[in-house]
Amino acid sequence: MKAALFAALLLCLPAMAGQRSAAEVMAFKRENPCPATGLRYGSCPGWEIDHVTALCAYGRDHRSNMQWLTIQEHRWKTRTDIRVCRQLRKETKPQVNYQP
Repeated sequence: MKAALFAALLLCLPAMAGQRSAAEVMAFKRENPCPATGLRYGSCPGWEIDHVTALCAYGRDHRSNMQWLTIQEHRWKTRTDIRVCRQLRKETKPQVNYQP
């Protein structure tokens, strides 16, 4: 049950954060080879690219805001990012004052 919920939240992140640039991911890989294979292209077994400041927390979709994290570290950080982004949405939500 928890795994299914987490997978659903991960699928929602791109929608919450906007489109991601494949060109920036490729540029990041060229500058920062995969920690597992040392390659500058293709998949990186056991590792994922993460945005240091989450896109939904107004982070840039730029290679300077990307880092390699292990899959386990990335899952943990994503949970934290989701909480931060929810809080930001609450804080920036316009307040409606109803007056009779």
